[in-house]
Amino acid sequence: MKTKTSSERMQIMFEYAPISLWEEDFSRIKIAFDNLRAQGVESLAPYLDMHPEFLDECMSRIIVRRVNQKTLELFKAKTEAELLANLGDVFRDEMRAHFRDELMALWEGKTYWSGEGVNYALDGTPIAIRLHLSIPPQGLQTWDAVLVTLEDITQRKEAERRFQALFEHSPISLWEEDWSAIKTALDHLRSQGVKKLQPYLVRNPDFVSHCMGLIRVVNVNQKTVELFKAGSKEELMTNLDKVFRDEMSLHFVQELENLWNGVLVYQREGVNYALDGEAIQVHIEVRIMPGHEDTFDWVLVSLQDITARKKAEDYLRYLGSHDVLTGLYNRMYFEQTLRDWEQQPIYPTSLIAVDINGLKVVNDTSGHQAGDDLIRRAAEVLSKAIDENNILARIGGDEFVILLPGYGERKTANIIERIQKLMELNNKYHDQSPTLSLSIGRASTNSERFLQKLIVQADNMMYQEKGKYYRRRKEDLEGSLE
Repeated sequence: MKTKTSSERMQIMFEYAPISLWEEDFSRIKIAFDNLRAQGVESLAPYLDMHPEFLDECMSRIIVRRVNQKTLELFKAKTEAELLANLGDVFRDEMRAHFRDELMALWEGKTYWSGEGVNYALDGTPIAIRLHLSIPPQGLQTWDAVLVTLEDITQRKEAERRFQALFEHSPISLWEEDWSAIKTALDHLRSQGVKKLQPYLVRNPDFVSHCMGLIRVVNVNQKTVELFKAGSKEELMTNLDKVFRDEMSLHFVQELENLWNGVLVYQREGVNYALDGEAIQVHIEVRIMPGHEDTFDWVLVSLQDITARKKAEDYLRYLGSHDVLTGLYNRMYFEQTLRDWEQQPIYPTSLIAVDINGLKVVNDTSGHQAGDDLIRRAAEVLSKAIDENNILARIGGDEFVILLPGYGERKTANIIERIQKLMELNNKYHDQSPTLSLSIGRASTNSERFLQKLIVQADNMMYQEKGKYYRRRKEDLEGSLE
């Protein structure tokens, strides 16, 4: 059996290599370059901008010497002759972009170039390729022997497109970010001997805002653009200072501590802002992507808009502590306030008990709507009469109570005087409605005393006033009958 020569073995290896191989002749491109340099052209890029036809001329100057079997399979050609006769169908459209980069590399004296692009099989199927161009030492003078390899990366590109589509059209806000500068800053602190981050942040609060400024947003998806009411990704990117502000620095402290302690996936809730200034309650998940734990250069941040949920929670809390009819605190909230006061009592403390006179008569004669209106008017008068730190609650159908921490008898009397004056004004304004009349009792203490006893004392005084009111009504009624 005849032993194959080295040349024959190389030929077999070329022919049956598992990757597409092309032997090409770029000598006429080199001649064209040399002519340009002789004409004084120093930079190729401006020349290509002014003479785009030169790109096509260079493409036509390439001579394909031979291709291997993998190339024929890749481009669905039956023979080498068929493929070479149809190169215009193979190298078209998008190829111009990466061919320009090839020419730029060759102009700059590089003997190796790699890039991605699209070629086409003879049946028109697009093929995503990664191209490697190399000029071996023996071809440096003339470029008459250039080796080109093509990797079929169509499946990888399709996977990337699918991933990009999943990212782009995800139903939640997604952010690709680069936190490598934060990693560098944290590593620098460790090198300076900082053992615990929290005490350092207390002494150096500006470090938090400094690290916030080190975040580089690489990409966001369409849901993010919609969520923050931006017209485009570019508009959002240029206005991030409007999105991340105020409360964010408080939350970011915890994020820095997580990173410092090696917690690379964590969740929290916070507040961001849309570009129109609207606050957005968000649930945030931060994930340092696998393989990037040492650099933090790929971070995926997801934001879920929980504004509606937060509003619902706030409303439920409101309903649990407020009277629906008047908007004042309810009995449950007031009783909890009493328990809190007993844990940390304030002296002096006063309490005012208020009851609407004649509410049952109004309900019976004018209807419950009129009675509800009277209750709301009483609530309006009381809420306008009290000071900011007073606690006003509706604790029954026609009963109200006002807790006045830090108020003695004189200040309490002033509150009652304001109530009576406002009640008179209210009746003048609502002169076509039932008259608002309030029975008021008060009690004060300057020393340790159970609030329940204070409430009883104020109630007793209020009921005395209520008795006087009904006695006057009775006397007035009897007088009108005589």
